Amino acid sequence: MGKSVYSREPTNPAKAVKARGSDLRVSFKNTYETGSAIKGMKLERAQKYLQNVIDKKEIVPFRRYKIGVKGKPQCRTHKVAVGRWPRKSCEFILGLLKNAESNAELRGIDTDALVVTHMQVNKARRGRRRTFRAHGRINAFMSQPCHVEMFLAEP
Repeated sequence: MGKSVYSREPTNPAKAVKARGSDLRVSFKNTYETGSAIKGMKLERAQKYLQNVIDKKEIVPFRRYKIGVKGKPQCRTHKVAVGRWPRKSCEFILGLLKNAESNAELRGIDTDALVVTHMQVNKARRGRRRTFRAHGRINAFMSQPCHVEMFLAEP
């Protein structure tokens, strides 16, 4: 596997940290919405928010991939009608935030002032499986993994 290349570089590399996950076996659509929800948050608030989503105390608003998603009363705080609690996506992004936090401590950057400035979720190559149907037919049963990259920087 080659060197991972980011889609862009931080504006001030001396005061920014990066974290990246490739080919994560987690839903692309749920991870996209979760990443959009934490963009612009401070590091500590983002970690608390994702933990609250796992505990179903807060909700991730679905703004783009919302077809088939039902309305929830918790969405009123985000002024959106629909949302979900994507547990697996939150756990993966929490792991990336922890990685970025340890990168910041290693480089001597203040972790209390870090803000999620860049969050990008891309589709990865689909995993192929198959499911067996009635009358001897076989259909594709494919997963939708994703690549996630983020920058945390001091404002």
